[in-house]
Amino acid sequence: METLSLNETVGPGNAATACDFLSARTGISKRRIKQAMIKGAVWVSKGRRGRERLRTATARLSPGDRIEMYYDEAILSAEPPGAVCLYDENLYSVWYKPPGLLTQGTMYGDHCSLLRQAETKFAPRRPVFPVHRLDREAAGLIIVAHTKDAAGKLSRLFQTNAVEKRYRIDVLGDMTAKEPRGSITAPLDGREARTDYRVVGYDSEANTTTLSVTIETGRLHQIRRHFNMIGYPVMGDPRYGRGNKNREGLKVAATAVRFVSPFSGKAVSLELDGTGPTLKTET
Repeated sequence: METLSLNETVGPGNAATACDFLSARTGISKRRIKQAMIKGAVWVSKGRRGRERLRTATARLSPGDRIEMYYDEAILSAEPPGAVCLYDENLYSVWYKPPGLLTQGTMYGDHCSLLRQAETKFAPRRPVFPVHRLDREAAGLIIVAHTKDAAGKLSRLFQTNAVEKRYRIDVLGDMTAKEPRGSITAPLDGREARTDYRVVGYDSEANTTTLSVTIETGRLHQIRRHFNMIGYPVMGDPRYGRGNKNREGLKVAATAVRFVSPFSGKAVSLELDGTGPTLKTET
């Protein structure tokens, strides 16, 4: 599989279309360059404008433009699972992200991301702005904003812990001997962190406990780290825990979000019906 990167400023006399310029510099065929551009692997910086993805193969480059390409054939050939739009309020939409799908893209492309799928979903197209994220391995509800103002208002809800987030997880071991409800308050990265949980059930054959979890803080991998700390690692976690591998992947699903809409002032309650892409709504 071919992998290469290019980061070059267009010089005098080198003005050309983006596709021609990149093909000449890398030796990659124009057909594959076009595919890489469509999938978000090419970036351009023009003057004082910020760095942005360049998807149009016929776009003209001018002297002084800085063009970047991060070409990884394995990433570009990947077929992403499909996200599902469950709820649309025009200023924002709510999506089910399946496991294996990135929330947003990387410098190597964005075709395997929920944000790109959301960007191409609506007609006419709407801009998309991230408000929060889920790990690639996790599944569940993601809110996507469609204006900068909406993104700012929704982001502030998350930053001020004004959004109740609930998760459903499976951990290794039997937690039924503990209290049916509990909290983990161990600091993470030197900062306060709190994870509340409720025992839902125990599978004795698999030796796993299903829990309903809410978090009052949003530290990196908070749920996964907290349960590993107390000796009950999340099933399928590739990073934290021992003996918790399984064939089904990471058993974390974001199943519900509740908040007061910064647009209507009304309470919004969005909850997955089970763990799949069906939504129960209360507004």
